[in-house]
Amino acid sequence: MTATGTDWRSWQKSWDRQQEWYMPDREERFRVMLDMVEAVVGPEPRVLDLACGTGSITDRLLERFPGAVSTGVDLDPALLAIARGTFEGDDRVTFVTADLKDASWTGKLPYPSYDAVLTATALHWLHTGPLAALYGQIGGLVRDGGVFMNADHMIDTDTPRINAAERAHRHAAMDRARAEGAVDWAEWWALAAKDPVLAAPTAERFAIYGEHADGDMPSVHWHARTLREAGFGEARAVWASPSDSMVLAVK
Repeated sequence: MTATGTDWRSWQKSWDRQQEWYMPDREERFRVMLDMVEAVVGPEPRVLDLACGTGSITDRLLERFPGAVSTGVDLDPALLAIARGTFEGDDRVTFVTADLKDASWTGKLPYPSYDAVLTATALHWLHTGPLAALYGQIGGLVRDGGVFMNADHMIDTDTPRINAAERAHRHAAMDRARAEGAVDWAEWWALAAKDPVLAAPTAERFAIYGEHADGDMPSVHWHARTLREAGFGEARAVWASPSDSMVLAVK
């Protein structure tokens, strides 16, 4: 509990539960992500948590690697409020408010380069043009030998029957969880809007983003190719679920 009377850790956990309703394998992707961080750059990395939200990646990073340092960057004022509240007083963590579609956002970062840039379930808010431009900037932020990882919805349009079957199966499971009391995205935000501390930043975030993402979800192959074009020497998928994938690129 902080001076505001807000239990930030509780909000952090509730965000995790809400996200797990959509992605029951969410922790697995985080585990593999950190496995690969350790494998490529070691257990004390300087990390950029890109489109960090509440700091879910940073939370797991510091639990596993106490010697790590993290910079979280996002534009969402409500999720950043939770992140800042959760990590208040931890000098390993810095949060930056920045719009990733603004070409000058990297100038707000506290470090010129990073061992690892990590992101999950966030960049599908961008269309492929801005995403390719962002990958070019990330290519300049990752040190030689460093890594970038993106775990997100990546759709292969060459497999429509597989895609349809997977989606139907996943949504049936979500419906069962919903009937058992799981809170979805809209309900979570409705709760945030009623919180005395989060009400104003929640209203601000909807003014910025609107209700839903309108970006693209290109295939793994698009991500890997675009990252190589952005200056990474190697890029491929290192994890996949039936609906999502994680691409790892090494500078």
